[in-house]
Amino acid sequence: MAIAGEVLKTNITTLGPLVLPMSEQILFFATLVARKVFKAKKIKPYIPDFKLAFEHFCIHAGGRALLDEIEKNLDLSEWHMEPSRMTLNRYGNTSSSSLWYELAYIEAKGRIKRGDRTWQIALGAGFKCNSAVWRALRTINPAAQDKTTNPWIDEIHEFPVPM
Repeated sequence: MAIAGEVLKTNITTLGPLVLPMSEQILFFATLVARKVFKAKKIKPYIPDFKLAFEHFCIHAGGRALLDEIEKNLDLSEWHMEPSRMTLNRYGNTSSSSLWYELAYIEAKGRIKRGDRTWQIALGAGFKCNSAVWRALRTINPAAQDKTTNPWIDEIHEFPVPM
C-alpha cells in the first residue's frame, strides 16, 4: 500500500496541473509554500478535489484495501467507487483490464453524458501508475448496447450488490 500511495502521489502531481481548475491549483500551491518556505509542518498537505475535474473514476480494482485507501484519500463517494467495487466483486482483480469493465459498468448504468470526463487510474506491478483521461463525445444510451458491446448489460439491473 505504501508503494501504491507513492506512485499514485507522483501520478497525481503530474496530472493535477493539466486537469484541475485554477482554484484547486492555487490552494495546493499555497499549502505547499506554507509547508516548505515557512516550515509550517502542522499544516496538512492539501489534497485537491478531483471531483471538480472529473465526473467518473475508474480505479484499478486491485483489492478492497486499495479501493478503500483511494476512496479515503481522494474523498470520493460510494457512487464514484461503485464501478470499481462492483468490478472487483464480479470479475476479481483482473489487473489493469478492470478499468475497461468499470467504464462499461458506468455506460451500462446510463451515467455517461456528452462532455463528461472520466479518469482511469491503473496500478501495475512494482512502481507503476498510469492515468488516462477521457471526455465523452456523446451520451451513451444503455438501451442501444448488447452483450457484444457491454459485458454488464444483461445483469446491470442486479447491481450494485452489498459488499
